[in-house]
Amino acid sequence: MSFRSKKDHENVLPFPGRSVLAVSDLAPLPPVLIVLHQETSTPGRVGNALRALGYPLDIRRPRFGDALPETLDRHAGAVIFGGPMSANDPDDYVRREIDWIEVPLREQRPFLGICLGAQMLAGQLGAQVAPHHEGRVEVGYYPIRPTAAGHALCPDWPERVYHWHGEGFQLPHGAELLAEGDDFPVQAFRSGHAFGFQFHPDVTYAMMHRWTTRGCVRMDSPGAQPRHLHFEGRAVHDVIERAWLKNFIAGWIRRSPRAALLEAAE
Repeated sequence: MSFRSKKDHENVLPFPGRSVLAVSDLAPLPPVLIVLHQETSTPGRVGNALRALGYPLDIRRPRFGDALPETLDRHAGAVIFGGPMSANDPDDYVRREIDWIEVPLREQRPFLGICLGAQMLAGQLGAQVAPHHEGRVEVGYYPIRPTAAGHALCPDWPERVYHWHGEGFQLPHGAELLAEGDDFPVQAFRSGHAFGFQFHPDVTYAMMHRWTTRGCVRMDSPGAQPRHLHFEGRAVHDVIERAWLKNFIAGWIRRSPRAALLEAAE
């Protein structure tokens, strides 16, 4: 089963303060590899931000038989998103995804792991992934504290971000902590060109409706917020989180070889 995107360079939008070249003036940008874990999953705001920068999306679902490339030579970068499964599950596709992360690490290509994807990255780097020792979860909006390294990388972090997880991970050896939290101390980290976020800046309004309806059982767990607080939190924190994500994605994708060449030519 394949759900790969076949449309390139849609929705190219100008960003304030930056010159915009017509797509026809440049060779097509390479796609960004998108790894999803459910039939109905979407890349949400991360996909929107990448498309706005002119990058097509190569969407694959290894859980349903899609293969992952042996190299990222034909991709600008890769993103592994979240899902209801655990990075500790014995399923073949989970183990294959964790092993595959060695490809962007070896080739020094931009990689981003979100929630489950961050846990997979941490596991690939040798860190432990486990539930909270008191069984607590983060489901809703929770505070994060960017470190000095996080501020230097990307300013204007939101005070609270959206979460939906029951497991966390240690900071991998040699990785740089970018943001920390309370019940789950490691919220964002960097290892070379690879980044991991425990939180979900990718969630759209429609996704929040689906998650809080279909995943309502998770909201009975210790530490979870009731459904109405998810939408109250979004009304307060979403504008800043959305702007922060756009800035992060723009800087993250510039780490790709093609983007670096284009930037050097400007």
